[in-house]
Amino acid sequence: MRSPLFDQIHSERETGQRWTLQSSKMLRVGMGPDVLAAQGAMVAYQGQMAFKYEGAGSIGRFVKKLVSGEGGQLQRVSGQGEVFFARQAEDVFLLELENDGLTINSTSLLAFDAHLGWDIRMLGNAGLMAGGLFNLELTGAGVCAVSSDGPPMILDCSQQPTFVDPQAAVCWSSNLEPRIQNDMSMGALFGRGSGEAFQLAFHGPGFVVVQPSEGVPLVPTQAAR
Repeated sequence: MRSPLFDQIHSERETGQRWTLQSSKMLRVGMGPDVLAAQGAMVAYQGQMAFKYEGAGSIGRFVKKLVSGEGGQLQRVSGQGEVFFARQAEDVFLLELENDGLTINSTSLLAFDAHLGWDIRMLGNAGLMAGGLFNLELTGAGVCAVSSDGPPMILDCSQQPTFVDPQAAVCWSSNLEPRIQNDMSMGALFGRGSGEAFQLAFHGPGFVVVQPSEGVPLVPTQAAR
């Protein structure tokens, strides 16, 4: 059988690296040590694999998961072979943590080394918006994969205040502590607002990764209703 489909560009890439971008839309992970991944992110695998729901691991994280709904969609992948991850043909990129931290919008998280520390983090002044503004924080030394709905942009927050739509923020330096900026005016109450009432306000040494999309609208958790 002949087809351009069988050209080398479509074949599996074997680089000898554990984490490899198969393409800009798909990630290949060579298994050995376990991986934690978002449930539903696996699109294919070769070899022998086991997929198990990942629990909280501690009382503190268990309570945060109950309140926020975050971190409850992780699965542990173990075995030998290769696993392929993707999400709705979004762009995929890798970040290597070097004994530092990264806070990730959970809707953008794809997978990470299971030995990395993780916790659920809430924005300090989220208030009634808290149901949609819990995020996952990773710490340690290892690799994580994040997806972006389109080519991402990195903004340096050290020079001046930076404001980002919560749904467009993919991830940011964990040393940054964003706060909710509320620009809602009286006009918004009568349908004459800008539609951009809330932003994440960043300022300090660090970066924030922004996707060119507001993604799927945030839905508050039951606890925040």
